[in-house]
Amino acid sequence: MNGLESIGTWPMWAGFVAFVVLMLAVDLFVFGGNKAHKVSVKEAAIWSLVWVSLAMLFNGGLWWYLNGTAGPEIANQKALEFFSGYLIEKTLSVDNVFVFLLIFTAFQVPAQYQRRVLIYGVLGAIIMRAVMIMAGAWVVSEFSWVLYLFGAFLLFTGIRMLIAADSEPDVANNPVLRFARRHLRVSEDDHGERFTVIKDGVRYVTPLFLVLILIEVTDVVFAVDSIPAIFAITTDPFIVFTSNMFAILGLRALYFLLVDVADRFHLLKYGLAMVLTFIGAKMLIMPWYHVPVEASLVVVAVLISASCLASIMITPRDKQ
Repeated sequence: MNGLESIGTWPMWAGFVAFVVLMLAVDLFVFGGNKAHKVSVKEAAIWSLVWVSLAMLFNGGLWWYLNGTAGPEIANQKALEFFSGYLIEKTLSVDNVFVFLLIFTAFQVPAQYQRRVLIYGVLGAIIMRAVMIMAGAWVVSEFSWVLYLFGAFLLFTGIRMLIAADSEPDVANNPVLRFARRHLRVSEDDHGERFTVIKDGVRYVTPLFLVLILIEVTDVVFAVDSIPAIFAITTDPFIVFTSNMFAILGLRALYFLLVDVADRFHLLKYGLAMVLTFIGAKMLIMPWYHVPVEASLVVVAVLISASCLASIMITPRDKQ
């Protein structure tokens, strides 16, 4: 990553990674994130507020540190980049919520088991996204023209999402699921929250483990969209990593907060598709015009707010 300028020092990287590990440990072992538990809307709202507050406190601390070490201009720029990147990642993660809901519904996973699946899903997502971000940062530092490929890909993805916004993925015929069933011993019985069981001395995976595989694969698919999107805001690996991690850490709480009202925001997918289209176009026109971070922030906020408002005002076709 020698070709990319970053405000992140090794102590800052180590401190942030330690913070992520600590928060995951607190969730798992103090608040029982690894045990069956039905999450209420109130609990999800509290945790969502906690994660958003921690992200904003981190951004404030980053600004304060940079203001004293690098000057107010860099401090303001990096704080704005973090906030914009966090907003984009948080916004795009809403699409994950819709797919997670579809997967849990298709497998008829009880609400009290969904929390455990998602905590391990988040653990896997953190590891995979860290690898993808570092790989992406290295590629961008070595081959800067890759940013234009990212832009073309996001533009194509956004247009494809606009065209196919009303279609739902066929979870039952997912190729990953078919591959897993062919190569793993699957016990189709109900085994509660367990991922594996031993029957007659042989270890089997449970249907809940198949759900976890689909959750992990879903996050990888969405990361392919969201990680290039944040590189449109900043190429600083530390900002990309931290804003992405905060969005992932709050994903589980966001799911339980929106799961009961997901059908109300039936037009939100169009807003997300337009966000990707805008970001892709922004990256492609960089040689001729650099869209300010402030403008990107406003456009993303307007697109998402407008799609949410339109969802509330316009009744879905199947309910008319």
